[in-house]
Amino acid sequence: MDIQALWLTLRLAIVTTLLLLCIAILLSHWLVYGKARWRIVVEAVATLPLLLPPTVLGFYLLVLLGPRTAPGRLLIQVVGHPVAFSFSGLVIGSMIYSLPFAVQPITSGFAAIAPEVLDAAKLLGASRLRILLDVLLPLARRSIFTAAVLCFTHTIGEFGVVLMIGGDIPGATRTLSIAIYDQVQDFRYTEANHTAILLLVISLLALILVYGWGRQARRA
Repeated sequence: MDIQALWLTLRLAIVTTLLLLCIAILLSHWLVYGKARWRIVVEAVATLPLLLPPTVLGFYLLVLLGPRTAPGRLLIQVVGHPVAFSFSGLVIGSMIYSLPFAVQPITSGFAAIAPEVLDAAKLLGASRLRILLDVLLPLARRSIFTAAVLCFTHTIGEFGVVLMIGGDIPGATRTLSIAIYDQVQDFRYTEANHTAILLLVISLLALILVYGWGRQARRA
């Protein structure tokens, strides 16, 4: 087992999940309750990573975050180093790649809340921020939990995007999925099997958590 890759993967998954939840909650709120006609375009763009091959997404991110583009140069000034082939680049790529897994569950959770509840909160004089924090988030907590579990698990298992944007630098960008690839390339099938079993167990536990809470919620 590549311990460095394990800790790097866990750190990447935690950071990606926390940042992505903050963005997804605000974006989902706007998609459900916003009035702009071009919301459908934004929703389509947010769902696009589900359909794009990871290598395609990783390639365009690699080009976009490079020093030859304006966003890439801006990020270099902010971070202090090139974002590509760094942990920061992995976080950015993972957030974009896992965005649909955060936005779709939370959007569904917000959309399922009865309009009467929101109308009552507005009549009581609650602000939009108060409604979001005290009404929407508690009522959509199962959807938010599902989004968190899916983002965490999806980040742990991603391969194409992290390989394209991060490469294979031990201790810096080598995740568990890349470690498996290296182990197979070196004919270390026993180590690859141990790493694959770990990823399999994590994915299975994540699904048990999601479905288990779903059944408890329906019984309640």
